[in-house]
Amino acid sequence: MTGVRTTGYLVKASAQEDILRKFMRGKGKSCLVSAITVITTMNNTIAPKRWYRLIPIAFITYSLAYLDRANFGFAAAGEMAKDLRITAATSSLLGSLFFLGYFFFQIPGAHYAATKSAKKLIFWSLILWGALAAATGLVSNITLLMIVRFMLGVVESAVMPAMIILLSRWFTKQERSRANTFLILGNPVTILWMSIVSGYLVNAVGWRWMFIWEGLPAIIWAFFWWRLVNDKPANATWLTPDEIGSLETVLQKEQQSIKPVKNYAEAFKSKAVILLCLQYALWSIGVYGFVIWLPSIIKSAPQMSIIKTGWLSSLPYAFAIIGMITASYFSDKIQNRKIFVWPFLLIASLAFYGSYLIGANNFWLSFVLLVIAGMAMYAPYGPFFAILTEILPANVTAGAIALINSFGALGSFAGSYLVGYLNGTTGGFGASYIFMAGSVFLSAIITLLVSRQS
Repeated sequence: MTGVRTTGYLVKASAQEDILRKFMRGKGKSCLVSAITVITTMNNTIAPKRWYRLIPIAFITYSLAYLDRANFGFAAAGEMAKDLRITAATSSLLGSLFFLGYFFFQIPGAHYAATKSAKKLIFWSLILWGALAAATGLVSNITLLMIVRFMLGVVESAVMPAMIILLSRWFTKQERSRANTFLILGNPVTILWMSIVSGYLVNAVGWRWMFIWEGLPAIIWAFFWWRLVNDKPANATWLTPDEIGSLETVLQKEQQSIKPVKNYAEAFKSKAVILLCLQYALWSIGVYGFVIWLPSIIKSAPQMSIIKTGWLSSLPYAFAIIGMITASYFSDKIQNRKIFVWPFLLIASLAFYGSYLIGANNFWLSFVLLVIAGMAMYAPYGPFFAILTEILPANVTAGAIALINSFGALGSFAGSYLVGYLNGTTGGFGASYIFMAGSVFLSAIITLLVSRQS
């Protein structure tokens, strides 16, 4: 059956003819343009139920991943270091070990998600990372804590590329930046409420029970995920055959407009992919230096309680949500991804540098600049990940996303380790502000080079 869609239902070709006849009665060029506009507008809506069926599930799933990786900063700001006799240098290593495990298993996991089942991969990842996160609260020495943090990174490593691959099978080019953004919104939204809740939990029941209580939701949610998600539209019983056919037709046509790439090796040699690997590594230095150590930076202020630290730590992520939604909306509307990436990264770099210039002389002004830096680093995520699915064909997208995300993990390792190390060895935060400012600035510059290559 051929035709167009209106409010989620397929309209037969005969209906198109009726529309054309109606408008052509005026016998003018403008009438034909009007008819085509109507049909085009009707064709823009394909199975709107995809949004309220899949996006909340993706959002919750990725939220739980961030819950179990970012709460370490609150344990570090609490009593964990004292209880386990962790030095400043060891604390930096522990905070970053997650990302080392995250680095090694990206590509195998993404390949499995692309060729077999993203649904199955994420189901088992949810159970395992929830169990490991809860186990963090049971460790009795530094060695066990190192093993658990590394394994947590291994288990979570394929989740991000698997989710991007899954969404690329369900949402079209015109929708993809928004879909990716709603997925990645799980990051700032989770850190926002987690910052508040974790502060109260550490204060009320201690850091051990904080890890246990915040690890259990992932295990429970795994069974909801398995029940509610399908790998591809063709497997979905909640879509009509016509809706499935229309969606898959659009997605197939998009692939036809992308230059073919033979295999992963060829994709990895692409200048755009190489530059994006470097860009994302530098960007991630800033993001995870910020995420892991912001609670400790705030807690160091005079007369700052752990509960107040939690509330203040949540503010950058509240603004990040607004920035991400705005950037993704206009990115999809204008269909220019890169101009919604580099300007935000430049703003973040300048905000970090401003915090360095102010130093410890004015905590509140420095904190406002950190809020701006956090918002600006998060805003470009949706447009950034939309770039990859639009410059590479589906047969190599999974590997390219995994490779870029792997370099992001290396940047996250460097950021979380070196920011903690600089804070500990210098006794202040100025050096780490300069380090994050420089990294994010270089990331912005490389984004401009990518725009010339792709």
